[in-house]
Amino acid sequence: MTPEKNRTASIDVDAQKGFTPLCPDELPVPGGDEIASSLNKQAEFAKLRIGTKDWHPSNAVWLADDKTPQFTEISGKNVDIAWNSHCISGTEGAELLDGLPHPADYDFFVWKGMEPDMHPYGGCFHDLEEKLSTGIIEYLKSEGIDTVITGGLATDYCVKTTAIQLKNAGFNVIVNLSACRGISVDTVKNAIEEMKSIGIDVIDDISKI
Repeated sequence: MTPEKNRTASIDVDAQKGFTPLCPDELPVPGGDEIASSLNKQAEFAKLRIGTKDWHPSNAVWLADDKTPQFTEISGKNVDIAWNSHCISGTEGAELLDGLPHPADYDFFVWKGMEPDMHPYGGCFHDLEEKLSTGIIEYLKSEGIDTVITGGLATDYCVKTTAIQLKNAGFNVIVNLSACRGISVDTVKNAIEEMKSIGIDVIDDISKI
């Protein structure tokens, strides 16, 4: 059953060039540069359109290097593993994909990961403990939204975490895989299973909504 548009929001999660082959030295997700049209299509089913961005500083403590390669566990209250440099504020990698709205043209927009010692994944909280809200949940509730359609980059990290946060906040959540791309087949499969296990609706294409 198609959700009521007046009670539905669409969210573009970190649909940035730094997560695509356009920036091969960052965190390129295969096919990540192909999702803009699908994100625009899912937004047609919604009253509100939300966007998020990683907006990282160049002195972040989680930056991988020769001594601390990517995926190495690191200590810190709001960091977990090392990542290659990506989506540094003001760089091409931090830009949204061509074809998407300017951040100012979304109904609500979040920049996250701005502190050098904080690397959140989901769009709803600035911290890993999920105590410091970005305002998305509160905004959606204030607007009478009960269903959120999600897409973006990457399926197995920021999209999954955002979808789970929204589900835990009481929303009906639909993950539109045609508007997502993931890092690896195995982690995407695990992410889909995890999301489905808590009642998130995962669809192959927005036409199947």
